[in-house]
Amino acid sequence: MIQRLQSIFLLLASGSCFGLFGTDAADTAAPVVGSRLFDDGSFNVFDDPILLGTFGLAGVIFLADIFLFKNRNLQKMISRVGVFVLTAGVGFGAFMWSSDQAMATSTPDFGLAFPVLALIFAVLAGRYIQKDEKLVRSADRLR
Repeated sequence: MIQRLQSIFLLLASGSCFGLFGTDAADTAAPVVGSRLFDDGSFNVFDDPILLGTFGLAGVIFLADIFLFKNRNLQKMISRVGVFVLTAGVGFGAFMWSSDQAMATSTPDFGLAFPVLALIFAVLAGRYIQKDEKLVRSADRLR
């Protein structure tokens, strides 16, 4: 019962990362010729292998982190690695979007919220892992 909240937050963070595979981050009215990202009219994780790898890896890290509940220190460290990978993916995606020639004509889409949600859920999971560790240590001191 102690583990429930961080597991839910890690599952939500993983789901947010994997949700990027089904949505677009930005759209243009028509395909833009000469644009690397908007040649099909939408910017998503499939436009670059680095984006595909970072968000896929972050989702797998958060999903696997759920099952490390017996070793909270390792779980906390793996959660931080997942946040780092996710932040690197967000930074690289923002750089690619801002350096593309079709950025001015693009409109943000619903998929832009998924990385932000994943970061929020991952940070909340880290906090609850820390609270769980404090609770277990205080119970050990009482025994």
